[in-house]
Amino acid sequence: SGNFVQRGEAAVLDKWSRTRLALQNGAALVMELPLPWAVAGAEKFARGGISLLNALGCVDTLTFGSETGDTAPLMHCAEYLHSDVFNSDIRPEIAKGVSFAAARTEAVKKALGAETAELLTKPNCILGIEYCKAILSLNSNIVPQTVQRIAIDHDSDKAHGAFASASLIRSKSAEGEEISSYVPVNTAVCIRALQKEKQYPASLSYLDRAVLAAVSAMSPEDLRRVPDVSEGIENRILAAAETAETCTGLFDAVKTKRYSHARIRRIVLSAYLGITNDLPNLPPYLRILGMTSCGAEILHKAKPMLPIIARPADVKKLSPEARRVFELEVRADNLYSLCTKHRRPANMDYTEKLVRI
Repeated sequence: SGNFVQRGEAAVLDKWSRTRLALQNGAALVMELPLPWAVAGAEKFARGGISLLNALGCVDTLTFGSETGDTAPLMHCAEYLHSDVFNSDIRPEIAKGVSFAAARTEAVKKALGAETAELLTKPNCILGIEYCKAILSLNSNIVPQTVQRIAIDHDSDKAHGAFASASLIRSKSAEGEEISSYVPVNTAVCIRALQKEKQYPASLSYLDRAVLAAVSAMSPEDLRRVPDVSEGIENRILAAAETAETCTGLFDAVKTKRYSHARIRRIVLSAYLGITNDLPNLPPYLRILGMTSCGAEILHKAKPMLPIIARPADVKKLSPEARRVFELEVRADNLYSLCTKHRRPANMDYTEKLVRI
């Protein structure tokens, strides 16, 4: 993900720093999942990521973490969710007025059993299933392979030895607590340096009033063009925006049994960043943020099915539709530059060089 992430927030650490750290710690090639997919729900997020790997033309295996160490039940569940049978099975569950997630779990429980349905209560398994679904829907030859996540649950607020969840590390580092025992040395050094510059952590809270102002100025029709908006939720958002003093207050006021906090955060963020539902269904380019010499070899062997952006000049080669997505990213990154105590430079998408390690 780039500078805004799936939890409907600004990434605490900017994408260029994260790229450099990823390469220093073993990654060979870092690509960016464009904004509309990075801040989407699990299904669209996974589909965007898989489509990029598929379009690279040289990826044969996808490895991802999950709470189970077995890929087979994840793929079995994905095959059912990808079928017409599921589309029929879920309708009566949705009619009960529960959230989509709850309806989906109940449909899976009736069709495949309680053990398989239990997978849909585990965050990393949910995303893994969506990866498998995306591979099926794109008719990709990529083979999924899961690695068991151990020691710490997703979003756990307690550490276990040298293991801590990303959310715990974020909260500890934001409060100035020591995190060096949970992250690589270079990560801790990078964060400390940015803290001295007052450019860490980034938070959407710096833009609270700007977000509220932007949403308040929208019409119901404007909000209905934002992805994931349905069932009149736009009216609840606009009503709450009239009195909310913070974005958190807005999210709390809008939340319903059918709309989770995370989904509302993503909708509001998407509305603020200008993401609309008339954008391409899949990412229209391959954005390279950084690579090692091994990554350069990967690119050399690739048979890309999409244009590659590795330098600002490459943007000129994009189609109008693809350039629209890129310009949306640039606009969002310029807003991200205001998400720290001391603002970062603007237009880094045009000025920052490809990270090479």
